[in-house]
Amino acid sequence: MNILPEALEDLIESFAVLPGVGQKTAERYAYYLVKQPDNTSAKLASVLNNLKSQIKQCPKTFALISSSQSESDLYSNPKRDKTTIAVVAEPFDIVAIEKTAKYQGTYHVLGGLISPLDGISPDSLHIPELLSRIIEDRVVEVILATSASVEGESTALYIQSRINEQNPNIKVTRLARGLPIGLDIEYADQITLSRALENRQSF
Repeated sequence: MNILPEALEDLIESFAVLPGVGQKTAERYAYYLVKQPDNTSAKLASVLNNLKSQIKQCPKTFALISSSQSESDLYSNPKRDKTTIAVVAEPFDIVAIEKTAKYQGTYHVLGGLISPLDGISPDSLHIPELLSRIIEDRVVEVILATSASVEGESTALYIQSRINEQNPNIKVTRLARGLPIGLDIEYADQITLSRALENRQSF
């Protein structure tokens, strides 16, 4: 005997496959949609149905762009400095950096981080395309904006070595690591505190 209608169980199961969504959250999402007017579900269904056909990857930066675009605005805009590239793991990392309004260079999305346990090798990432861009756009600085995780650090070191092999004159930098504002030192983890000491500044 089914406690819930099959259609509702299918919806809960579909939500539950999303990252960070557990069974209880999936049930809340599903129940919310059941209570909403029909047009809410119809709009959501339409957006999901058209999602794949309306977005694609920029052939230069591998950022997500509309299917009608040929290149990302963050690359084609003449105000962006093509000689500086911030290398990020995923497209949404770009959003975080852009919100600072402090960066005017371009981006390069790797499509993940090196992780042998997950079957992600350097060959799985957009590293050859990055090396080509460095030559084509006469890049002077590459900012490695990957996370401070083991995978992020490994990926950054690998890319740095590949760039140095190709052109040792390219400036390769890393995002500074330090203590977040408002965090007491006693609660900082070892990696964060070590980075804060390494990147200390004059006062």
